[in-house]
Amino acid sequence: MIAVIDYGAGNLQSVIKAFEFIGCKVRVINDPEKLKKADAAVLPGVGSFGDAMDSLRARGFVEPIREFIRTGKPFLGICLGLQLLFDSSEESPGVEGLGILKGKVLRIPDAPGLKIPHIGWNSLDFHGNCRLMTQGLGDHPYVYFVHSYYLKADDPHIVTATAEYGVTIHAAVQKGSLFACQFHPEKSGADGLQMLRNFAALVPGEGRREK
Repeated sequence: MIAVIDYGAGNLQSVIKAFEFIGCKVRVINDPEKLKKADAAVLPGVGSFGDAMDSLRARGFVEPIREFIRTGKPFLGICLGLQLLFDSSEESPGVEGLGILKGKVLRIPDAPGLKIPHIGWNSLDFHGNCRLMTQGLGDHPYVYFVHSYYLKADDPHIVTATAEYGVTIHAAVQKGSLFACQFHPEKSGADGLQMLRNFAALVPGEGRREK
């Protein structure tokens, strides 16, 4: 079972529908205790870094998420769900993130011809050999972004994909069985669905549920 974490700051329905479309068993959880029983977990997110962390703390999810990731079970952070895995964000000074990965979450700088927030399709450049990002995909797939802040990871070895939008955006990361992406795979057409299939293939029982 893949748990989608409901902490009041995620666009759950599009994520749920995408996983169900590819034949996965998904359960929305708003009780941190139920996270222990999941085979994999997804942390979506929209809105501000500070509000999202407040919601995670208020609902008691902070330490259970850290513990889940320590178990080595597959975990996927999407959009704000990627940013929350890091220590902090310029969007919400003084607010501590989950602190699982190291890096800076910075505002996309103003530049002529660039609109902020960054909303739309951008191509990815792959780095390393991350099966989630590359299996069954072309060299430079287009994916859908909606964000004003971007990741600059401290460790370049965890960066599996980048995109260009005035700056180099660390668009996806992997550390062990922890995966996260700034873009929305659930809104990225066939390529995004393939990424979710690749993630599901890591989950016991889910890789055989293809539609």
